[in-house]
Amino acid sequence: RAAGARIKLIGDGDLSAGIAAAVIGTGVHAVMGSGGAPEGVITAAAIRCLNGYMQGRLIIDKPELEERIARMGIKDKNKVYEAEDLAPGKQLIFAATGVTDGALMRGVRFFGEGTRTSSVIMTLRTGKVRFIDSIHLEKGPDVKVRFS
Repeated sequence: RAAGARIKLIGDGDLSAGIAAAVIGTGVHAVMGSGGAPEGVITAAAIRCLNGYMQGRLIIDKPELEERIARMGIKDKNKVYEAEDLAPGKQLIFAATGVTDGALMRGVRFFGEGTRTSSVIMTLRTGKVRFIDSIHLEKGPDVKVRFS
């Protein structure tokens, strides 16, 4: 903080925060903390599509996890993984839809006859990032649409 850094504590949304750190203009420059391994793999896929960088390692804090990683064939429980270790390959596709408002997408918005969602699709091979704004209407003859 003495250097001018701001700290924002997050309870949920570690995927969104991790991805936001790879995007200029979000105000997020680094993310540190712990989360689930599946979320780390998903974040790594997005980070690779955005030419970002990340590191992660397993936190083994319960005996069940010790047994689980042994069953998975993980030998070095202290290894530091990078994005390419977690999401290898050359044809990655990342897709997500915002549930709550975040730095990259708005959350689901409800209106009388439907919902509006914001999604993103990223591809590693093409380097494209596409944002999709969708309206999902309920059936009925008197359905009205709102674009705001």
